[in-house]
Amino acid sequence: MYDSDQIGIFDRLYTAEQVRRLDDVAINDFQINGFELMNRAAGAVFRSLMNHWPDLLLGNRLQVFCGGGNNGGDGYLVAMLAAKRGISVSVNFLSSPEKLSGDALSAYKACIAEGVDVEPYTPQTPLSGDVFVDALLGTGLGRDVEGRYRDVVIRINESGRPVLAVDIPSGLCADKGIAMGVAIKADVTVTFIGMKLGLLSGRGKELSGQVEFADLDVPGEVYETVPNEALRLSENRLSCWLRPRARDAHKGDNGHVMVVAGNHGMPGAAIMSAEAALYCGAGRVTVATRQEHLLALAARRPELMASAVSGGEDLRSLLEGKNLLVVGPGLGKDSWARELLAEVLKAQCPVVIDADGLNIISEDPALLKHRKYPMILTPHSGEAARLLETRTSTINADRVKAAKELFDRFGAVIVLKGAGTLVYDGKVLNLCPDGNPGMAVAGMGDVLSGVIAALAAQGVEPHDAAALGVWLHATGADHLAGLQGERGMLALETVPHIRSQLNKIAKQP
Repeated sequence: MYDSDQIGIFDRLYTAEQVRRLDDVAINDFQINGFELMNRAAGAVFRSLMNHWPDLLLGNRLQVFCGGGNNGGDGYLVAMLAAKRGISVSVNFLSSPEKLSGDALSAYKACIAEGVDVEPYTPQTPLSGDVFVDALLGTGLGRDVEGRYRDVVIRINESGRPVLAVDIPSGLCADKGIAMGVAIKADVTVTFIGMKLGLLSGRGKELSGQVEFADLDVPGEVYETVPNEALRLSENRLSCWLRPRARDAHKGDNGHVMVVAGNHGMPGAAIMSAEAALYCGAGRVTVATRQEHLLALAARRPELMASAVSGGEDLRSLLEGKNLLVVGPGLGKDSWARELLAEVLKAQCPVVIDADGLNIISEDPALLKHRKYPMILTPHSGEAARLLETRTSTINADRVKAAKELFDRFGAVIVLKGAGTLVYDGKVLNLCPDGNPGMAVAGMGDVLSGVIAALAAQGVEPHDAAALGVWLHATGADHLAGLQGERGMLALETVPHIRSQLNKIAKQP
């Protein structure tokens, strides 16, 4: 379900090339002067500086680092605006002004005309500013940061002083969210015209700091001319994906989830997935697991139903009447696990496959050969690497490419977990900008599988259930972190907060 009316400009995520095309359309088709856009960008940056560091007006010093091209031009105009307000400001350039042209050259001349101290950067240049502006490299970087640029990036990062990045932290890949050798670690990034995918994925979340978006008053019609790479998951988009519940609803209306999980010594994985499904509204949840885990399940959560299964034949009859299956949490990879997975894959209902379910498939992809019903695969980078027979570093180097390759290979809705989790169904790529490092603990993936399963069991389409589940999971964890901090977060602690987020956006009849 994709309601274009719910998609704002801030929700559209672009590659660097797509933003360049937006810029070209604004200038060439809508007759917005390029230098005017540069002035608007500088104005947005200066307003952000004043908002975050008002002491610049009380004598604190601003130091702007400018490269060549339009990113450097933005920096020169920021320095000009600061000088106009009486701020102590200086510029250090890494690309000779003689090499500047077009709008960047005009910006340099405007800066000089305002009397700003402009000097070349050398390794001996003092870092004298109380606040730094990074206008070095912009979004066009195609190779690792080298030479004096590398030197200044390292020095700025080691200084410990606050940094505002213009459009994107220098050295961060705008498309992939990876550092090109080294990258500025900004406190604030003001980005223009289109949100860059790399700001919200991979290392981009860490390096960009607080991301502020300025559309520079570009007409909305411009955005209809260039397709975006992905969509940002946000509350205003997701609320329309939940059906209102009838006042006379009964448990049979809300789906029956079965969690097939928990080999010897791993009852917790089954408990976490199943409990998350209950908290997210599944009418009934049954766990198929080892005999030894039944007592623990009943003691922990009596609302759960549980059955012992010794193999595929035991499971077969239990699958009847279930409308969503989860398989994989704590499943192991022994013959018992493989029998259960094979039986689950024969079921005529959607399946969420996680953890060891994915690991078994990576060893025997033919298991999915005859699967005709919807699947949702939820790998982290390591599991994705095994599924694609490559290295984890290769997955992390281009997560968008990896998500698309996973879909092409398996034909399932893909949830590629990590910083900036991606959800892809072959049509729309969604990115979740939420979540925090506290989620890097055992059991978080088990909880997510149960959240997604509960939503799908209640009639949400598989892709939408995956996307909504990812967002609820991340924002629930963020809510918990806001109350208690990130360190020491436990997977099951997030579940009540996920339920609160779910009910916050759920539409009532």
